[in-house]
Amino acid sequence: MTYEFCKLEREDKLTIVTLNRPEVMNALHADAHEELARVFDDFASDPGQWVAIVTGAGERAFSAGNDLKVTAAGGRKPWPASGFAGLTQRFDLDKPVIAAVNGIAFGGGFEIALACDLIVAAQNAVFALPEPRVGLAALAGGLHRLPREIGAKQALGMILTGRRVSAEEGKALGFVNEVVPAGEALAAARRWAAVIMEASPMSVRASKQAVYRGLAEPTLEDALKNQMRYPAVAAMFGSDDFKEGPRAFAEKRAPMWKGG
Repeated sequence: MTYEFCKLEREDKLTIVTLNRPEVMNALHADAHEELARVFDDFASDPGQWVAIVTGAGERAFSAGNDLKVTAAGGRKPWPASGFAGLTQRFDLDKPVIAAVNGIAFGGGFEIALACDLIVAAQNAVFALPEPRVGLAALAGGLHRLPREIGAKQALGMILTGRRVSAEEGKALGFVNEVVPAGEALAAARRWAAVIMEASPMSVRASKQAVYRGLAEPTLEDALKNQMRYPAVAAMFGSDDFKEGPRAFAEKRAPMWKGG
């Protein structure tokens, strides 16, 4: 299938989604959100796809966020249920998603990256939530995810001023996993994905779900008590992979994961 506002590639078990509006620094509008929602619906439901990478077309931008020219012309419509870029409110996605940030990630673009599980950033990447400077607010998750990742004071220092943060500062603050030379973000994200895909996808999904659901529990004690009830954890215990891992270890061979 061909898409108008993104490019989709599948490399074995890896899905790569490229935001493809480079003429407006990959800013997104309603039709782009709907298209990306379908793309991530397909990724979520495809048992053969284990990890996704999101990046931006061109050398300048990952995404400039909301297309303000469309908004100013009265083109703003509700986002799909799965949120900005079909991703920011997709809380039931247990497969890992990696952001390969290859330039500016402003506003909704930064919120897309924050909705991913890992952020790999090129040295020329720049992050900001500048919405207050144009009379808006970062309501696609930025106001909630960023404080949870770097603490309220550091997050408010970015949110209230709209200041721009480099890739290196993003790593120091804790929301960037790795900084790589310009032009190498996608290659580095592929490397992270390859290492993740060496593990059982059932274990990876159980681990991701347990982390996020556990953080939403009122106490650590509650998280430990309730983790066995999380669906992905239960699925892991009932899977063939749960038997294959110890068997492969005992037989001194590489495991053959089935993802079920």
